[in-house]
Amino acid sequence: MSSAKPPKIRTLRSFVRRQGRLTQGQQHALEHWFPRFGISADSDLIDLDQVFGNTHPVILEIGFGNGESLAQNALDNPDRNYLGIEVHRPGAGHLLLRIAELELSNVRVIIQDAMDVICERLPPASLSGVQVFFPDPWHKKRHHKRRLVQTEFLDIIAGLLKPGGGLHLATDWAPYAAHMLAVTDAHPAFVNQAGDGRYSERPASRPLTKFERRGHRLGHAVYDLLLTRKQDD
Repeated sequence: MSSAKPPKIRTLRSFVRRQGRLTQGQQHALEHWFPRFGISADSDLIDLDQVFGNTHPVILEIGFGNGESLAQNALDNPDRNYLGIEVHRPGAGHLLLRIAELELSNVRVIIQDAMDVICERLPPASLSGVQVFFPDPWHKKRHHKRRLVQTEFLDIIAGLLKPGGGLHLATDWAPYAAHMLAVTDAHPAFVNQAGDGRYSERPASRPLTKFERRGHRLGHAVYDLLLTRKQDD
């Protein structure tokens, strides 16, 4: 896999643009805690060892929602660093509140479109894992091209992961799960830990998210895909 910076792909977006009202607590967290635990939205390359103050493995979560599952991961794994990207400020504010409440030192937050970050701001082979939990499924057929998990996205993630690093995808939308399975099985840089054409059992290490709880209430099955970045030839 080439170490060159991957091209910026403008056709993909990791979110649906929507507005949300900040609570007073979230606003306070953004003002008070973001300077300590946030990384500003710009185009500079991020030195992960510098921002975390250590060389622990870094796990990237794209679109962390309200951040509850990311905060729980960080609490359960103090020997790992967690970089969370979320474009919506209320969710970022909520996570910053949890970081302060749980006294977490191994989380950093970016409020920026994930595609800009992964295309421009992260060094090659700098991540030990990537998590994408319950991304927007873009239900309508004419919008399927907007889904985050596409071959181009996997190309970029493969370049950012260290050989042997993990990619964990989860969704409660069966058609999107089938799409994820097809594109990941076809990608030459990844191996499906459960075997081609198969989903993984939900790992105990993945905390329940609010989207998963909602899916359970609606009777949706949840599909996990655990993938490993192949070793370079």
